[in-house]
Amino acid sequence: MPRAVRFEEYGGIDVLKVVEVPHPVPGPGQVLVRVKAAGINPGEAKIREGLLHARWPAVFPSGEGTDLAGIVAVTGPAVTGFSAGDEVIGYTDNRASHAEYVVVEAGNLATKPAGVPWEVAGALPVAGFTAYAAVRAVALAPGDTVAVSGAAGGVGSIAVQLARRAGATVIGLASEANHGWLAGHGVIPVAYGDGVGGRIRQAADRVDAFIDTFGGDYVQLALELGVEPARVDTIVSFDAVQRYGVKAEGNTAGASASVLAGLAGLIAAGQLEIPIAAVFPPAKVQDAYRRLEQGHIRGKIVLVL
Repeated sequence: MPRAVRFEEYGGIDVLKVVEVPHPVPGPGQVLVRVKAAGINPGEAKIREGLLHARWPAVFPSGEGTDLAGIVAVTGPAVTGFSAGDEVIGYTDNRASHAEYVVVEAGNLATKPAGVPWEVAGALPVAGFTAYAAVRAVALAPGDTVAVSGAAGGVGSIAVQLARRAGATVIGLASEANHGWLAGHGVIPVAYGDGVGGRIRQAADRVDAFIDTFGGDYVQLALELGVEPARVDTIVSFDAVQRYGVKAEGNTAGASASVLAGLAGLIAAGQLEIPIAAVFPPAKVQDAYRRLEQGHIRGKIVLVL
């Protein structure tokens, strides 16, 4: 029997188990994928802890995981775009990708370019969709200046690159350990922490847009810097939408096979980098989430099968 990550109650990392599960069978319009890599995301940890129960309640026993890359094993009825043996990147909305096999809607899959490594492909969907949606939400144009909090994280590291591709000057807020990486990608690095507003003002005459991937007080900081609420996007501080009139467009707003194919094409062409902070086998899923909790991660953590 195939194995998958499961948890039977809300709790800490120790509730995660790898167990045998029935072999999934694809239905009409679905594809069974043999997973090769699957990214992990902060939102999954919050769901497991019960912190998002009001928004995304879990049904136990619960699986987890959205990102995936793998090989098509079987196609269900009425699937015409994929065949057994195809290498694909995709996503599932059923919290199921941290597994050896996962059933995926065919419309949620894109072909994996041959030059994209498995771990990079498996890390792409959620972070890529979120970064794409956030950059689109703040309507960047050539000559704009945008600040990005958490600029070296899973979403931030992609958002700063997409913002540069849009022609914007990008200020990346990150720890000094990541300043070299940011500068190497055309981003102006700025240290976060006390006095960050002053350091941003020193780095640029004005800030036209702000992408918040971290939370905390960054929405308020953006407004203090004179950014119009309509050009502030947060993927963390959802309460700021009603309080300040800012945007909160992220994964859901960006998720589509066409966006996934476009981002994968940029990676294959060497025009977009997805930093991989660490890889773990599924049996070490608890260790993967412990690494996530430590923070100060450049890019993504991935389960590789």
